[in-house]
Amino acid sequence: MVWSVMASDTRSSPLAAEEQSAFEEDAVRLGLTAAGMGEYVWDLTRDVFVVSPRMSRITGLPVGPMSADGGAAIYRFIHPDDQEGVRTAVEEGRDTRQRYKARHRVIRPDDGRVVWLENAAIAIGEPGKPPTRIVGVVQDITARKQEEDEREALVAELDHRVKNVLASVQSLAAQSARKTASLDAFLKTFAGRLEAMASAHTLLTATRWRGAEIGNIAAAELGGLAPGQARWEGPEIILNPRATNALTLALHELATNAVKYGALSSETGRVEVGWRVLPMGGFELTWAERGGPSVEPPTRRGFGATLLERVTGRELGGKATLEFRRDGVRALLTADASALAAPRGSPRAAAPASVERSPEAHEGASAGDAAADDIRGVRVLIVEDAVLLALELESGLTEAGAKVVGTAASLAEAQKMLSLSFDVAVLDANLNGESVIPVAEVLRARGSPFIIATGYGDAAAPEGVDAPVVRKPYNVHQIAAAIVQALGRQA
Repeated sequence: MVWSVMASDTRSSPLAAEEQSAFEEDAVRLGLTAAGMGEYVWDLTRDVFVVSPRMSRITGLPVGPMSADGGAAIYRFIHPDDQEGVRTAVEEGRDTRQRYKARHRVIRPDDGRVVWLENAAIAIGEPGKPPTRIVGVVQDITARKQEEDEREALVAELDHRVKNVLASVQSLAAQSARKTASLDAFLKTFAGRLEAMASAHTLLTATRWRGAEIGNIAAAELGGLAPGQARWEGPEIILNPRATNALTLALHELATNAVKYGALSSETGRVEVGWRVLPMGGFELTWAERGGPSVEPPTRRGFGATLLERVTGRELGGKATLEFRRDGVRALLTADASALAAPRGSPRAAAPASVERSPEAHEGASAGDAAADDIRGVRVLIVEDAVLLALELESGLTEAGAKVVGTAASLAEAQKMLSLSFDVAVLDANLNGESVIPVAEVLRARGSPFIIATGYGDAAAPEGVDAPVVRKPYNVHQIAAAIVQALGRQA
């Protein structure tokens, strides 16, 4: 059987025509092999389907001619879900004599494996008469199809998660507004809860949304609160994304209450968090406060308590109980095995540095105010390409008593402002696609303190830069705490 089309040139000698034919046949053979394709011919006149060796390797069909049985013998190897689509494409191509394509699966008769094919063919014959042959090629696209399916699944999952996040934010905003009496209280409460959600998202991003370890969740919520007053320990337990968000919000609410009214509102108070694996799967986490002010049961039920006892328990597949004992608040959270991530060798997210979660992220007044007091009179240069964020930061630092000497929105503007007199600089890591490193290197050479603000998941400073790092979204109290830390390094 000849798979190439012979050239017809009356001016060529028989030998030249033979050479041309051999060249074309070799070119077709090499091209099909390089592309991973296999060819076939369906002789409609004799009702014979001919499979080439290359197509046989792809599909598992036997090499050579076989009875087509009007097409029935061919279609039986095609996956049942795809047979009708292929039949329609073949009939339309035969009627129109236009090249047609079909994507379908075949079930290999030799080993039963399912293979995805890209099938391209054309019906040929004399003009004005029914076609006599269908000539086509197939290509194994199983790997490509798997990649496409994975991408579609990822996009669908991303769409799902984004909608869930937006719905959660909307719910938090509505609930926070209902339980607060003033706009200022609402803004502080909502900002803290939103920041807790961002913290959970950062932990999950570090493991590609496989899950987060309880120890890292506790570190993110307690690591920046009253150093030495909070302690947490327990075995390594990896939670799935849903449970991670639930536990993060739960610990945030408990920490917020402790900073405002409980053990972390005084220097003598302590918070201990511990967790253990339950015999039937899942885990149990305890929160215990001691050494703080005497506790009285609240006269009204806030959203935090509702979130703990109703939402958290449901999200964890267990329950949450809250006790307002005189010697300190106690909380018990239990979760069933559904809250745990499927075991796999996933990377562990590093525990965030304590500077990333200042006490003010939990709405506490005393510790946050202390940080703000420490920057009174400090001259600050702000380098931030998001203008609204820069304005908000400038207002917050000014209210905290600092003096903003200038704001730069680009690398060029920042380099020009280096001639100004300032005590510390707040540098956005990425300025409209340009790295802020050139500015950081000048400041480092001078011995001038600075901090790095970044929207990337990595909590570390860029290589070769020794500076405090604050991850976005941040608030002014986190920046103030980082400024104090940066100035302390230069002392």
